Amino acid sequence: MLQNLIRFRSTALFCVGLIFLLSWQIEGLAQEAESPAAEAAPAATPLSDDPLAFFREPTSPIFIAAAAPFILASLIALWFGVERLVVLRRGRVIPKPFVRRFLNLLRDGELDAASALELCEENKSPVAQVFAHGIRKWGKPSVEVEQAIIDGGERQVAQLRKHLRVLNGVATVTPLMGLLGTVLGMMIAFVDIAGGTEVGRTEQLAVGIVTALSTTAIGLTIAIPSLILYMYLAGRIDALVMDMDAMAQDVVHLICAEGLQKKPPKTRVIPAKPKEELAKDAV
Repeated sequence: MLQNLIRFRSTALFCVGLIFLLSWQIEGLAQEAESPAAEAAPAATPLSDDPLAFFREPTSPIFIAAAAPFILASLIALWFGVERLVVLRRGRVIPKPFVRRFLNLLRDGELDAASALELCEENKSPVAQVFAHGIRKWGKPSVEVEQAIIDGGERQVAQLRKHLRVLNGVATVTPLMGLLGTVLGMMIAFVDIAGGTEVGRTEQLAVGIVTALSTTAIGLTIAIPSLILYMYLAGRIDALVMDMDAMAQDVVHLICAEGLQKKPPKTRVIPAKPKEELAKDAV
């Protein structure tokens, strides 16, 4: 609940900041439109003939206001994407040496509840935490053990899916920000054309539209890799969860009451005596 509240506040602050930047930019454009007509010489062109002039002035207020949300979104996607790639490594989530040793010890009957729980707590991997939830129900009916495994698995899945919503949010919001920039850019282009002294400046209108569409292109450039990374990580989590579920089922069968009853008790094997010793014993 607290994490959802923090996530909601962060999203709200981001939206408020974006609205503030856009309102500040629109206010600046309105002030420029209200300036005396004498300042605008007839020979001056409201729009540059170079459609890439917007990108060649990275220090201009317009560029900063338009590019800041996209830069922030790309940094967020990069940070959380790399973090999830590191966290979701198979060797970290399901360490094979631990799983192999743990299951072999359970099958051989060399672990009791206390020692098995201690092994899981020492390992601290997600699969070990899932096993630990089942170990705490050692000797209970299989239904109780399986339910404990399910509860522990849901908690670990929630931890594995942590921050994936951020990637999905970036992939969803950045095209909308680009579309908003395109709409505002086209509005500005039409206003500049309408306020010009010359009629029929179709080339300037085309340049304005190209500049406006660039924000949509930037938004899609950020959204597409973010969405691909989100889908890849979601698929990796699903594969890890399926593997953990199969291993957890083995643990359930080994530690539940029904499984413990089926285990034959360990008996000490006494070697047979030679025939000479048997004859001496008979005498």
